[in-house]
Amino acid sequence: MYDTLSQRIDDRGVATLTLDRTDRHNAMSAAMMDDLHAAAGRLGRDPSVRVVVLTGAGESFCAGGDLDWMRTQMKADGPTRAREARRLAQMLGALDAMPRPLIGRVQGQAFGGGMGLISVCDVAIGGAGARFGFTETRLGLIPATIAPYVIARMGAAQARRVFMSGRRFEAGEAVALGLLARAVAPEELDAAIEAEIAPYLSAAPGAVAEAKALLRSLGPRVDDAAIAESIDALVTRWESAEAAEGIAAFFERRSPRWAE
Repeated sequence: MYDTLSQRIDDRGVATLTLDRTDRHNAMSAAMMDDLHAAAGRLGRDPSVRVVVLTGAGESFCAGGDLDWMRTQMKADGPTRAREARRLAQMLGALDAMPRPLIGRVQGQAFGGGMGLISVCDVAIGGAGARFGFTETRLGLIPATIAPYVIARMGAAQARRVFMSGRRFEAGEAVALGLLARAVAPEELDAAIEAEIAPYLSAAPGAVAEAKALLRSLGPRVDDAAIAESIDALVTRWESAEAAEGIAAFFERRSPRWAE
């Protein structure tokens, strides 16, 4: 069904959506963004689905945006860059608005765009050894299209602690920042996810969907203006000399000029 994801739905109506680019630590390519967008729509419309679990295959949850995809944006024209930034923003929006509970099962590492995926989950639980970071600024980029969802999740005061520095942090800090509901030993992660699933199977599906919609309406709003601003910010940053240097340094296996 998908090139970059695997999907299964059990007889309870629990759908597990697994990022499956293990050779790239599940970094998000254009194809993965399209697959996630399509999956959110299909699962949201499927009346047999009660809960969706989002996770990653292999060692990592999601290492962020695919750097080959990012490097392509360095050479693209303005309309192409805007289209690609919108692709990422619309995928996050589709997952955020999906009328099913979305539970994040986070293992290994989650950086960059992977932090955006965590932020659109209704609840996320991580393995105690997982590592996190808004690492875009290390590449001369900024966490732009994920920003509305990250700030809605963490609040601006908490986001200031990690949003700009690019530093990596552990699961315990991710809990304190509000990104994760809790961190558990890796061998307990599946049981913790099952504990999150169980209450939904006793709740009325329509009521759950309407409650989620109401929460999104009354809580911090991610509106069209914020999404458009985040897209423009990413496109502008892709056009910067720092972004060109940061991406080039990564592929040349050297430190960027600002880190020498």
